[in-house]
Amino acid sequence: MKIILAGAGAFGQKHLDAIKIIGGIEVASLVGRDIEATRAAAEKYGVKHFTTDLQAALAVPGVEAAILCTPTQMHADQALQCMEAGKHVQVEIPLADSWAGAEAVARMQQRTGLVCMVGHTRRFNPSHQWIHQRIARSALNIQQMDVQTYFFRRTNMNALGQPRSWTDHLLWHHAAHTVDLFAYQCGAPIVLAHAVQGPKHPTLGIAMDMSIQLKSANGAICTLSLSFNNDGPLGTFFRYICDNGTYIARYDDLVDGKDNKIDVSKVDVSMNGIELQDREFFSAIAQGREPNASVHKVLNCYRVLDQMEEQLNAQK
Repeated sequence: MKIILAGAGAFGQKHLDAIKIIGGIEVASLVGRDIEATRAAAEKYGVKHFTTDLQAALAVPGVEAAILCTPTQMHADQALQCMEAGKHVQVEIPLADSWAGAEAVARMQQRTGLVCMVGHTRRFNPSHQWIHQRIARSALNIQQMDVQTYFFRRTNMNALGQPRSWTDHLLWHHAAHTVDLFAYQCGAPIVLAHAVQGPKHPTLGIAMDMSIQLKSANGAICTLSLSFNNDGPLGTFFRYICDNGTYIARYDDLVDGKDNKIDVSKVDVSMNGIELQDREFFSAIAQGREPNASVHKVLNCYRVLDQMEEQLNAQK
């Protein structure tokens, strides 16, 4: 399968690493905003064609699909561009930075029938899969999720510690992971959502701290705390309080409420969530089916984010 990848930064390279492991996938073109940085990444990963023009990459003969790891503000428009060109597309989280953008992508997928998947990696991490499998067979029910998403980003740096030209967002990016995961794990839509935020950064123009409360249709609740001001430990930590045990997920590690480690190494073919996400994308294309984390399966997450953005905009 020939694909293109747009966005040669920190997350784009995570996907390139995953593709090398998966095998059978040729990256026919690499797209970036800076031609020299894109050239360097292309040379590193053995990609022969590189460009700053997404349309030029989509025109490379034989290309079937695209993976978008570009800045958030470009996701919806580029997803539309890919499907308009007849290509399947995987959009890194978030799908869009507005409800209108998310809806437009969903409509285009329905019109074209192409595979359109969003990078909601938490659905694929083995630690969360382990929980999901037990919920599916009625061994567990979630009573409460308590989640902390903490970073130290008082300057505009990416995951590789390099400066970037766009700003991240606690609500539309980082909260999207948990809002979708909570509904997915509960197997029920979110019926109540409330958000408050702290002061905005004087130069970045985004809130640096946020608190979110959610309730699902089956009665489970979720509390999510997010910060760009937290000076360690960094990352996202999930506590599942269930009717039959408590479990804490820290990236790929899972422990019970007494800190006993749970082996999740056999849950899937890899412990790498990005690799598992990409495997699902390529498999869905090959099999002509809807993938887990398709645009329609995650769409309600973006409706909830839009509702909370309205709340935040109304606050003083």
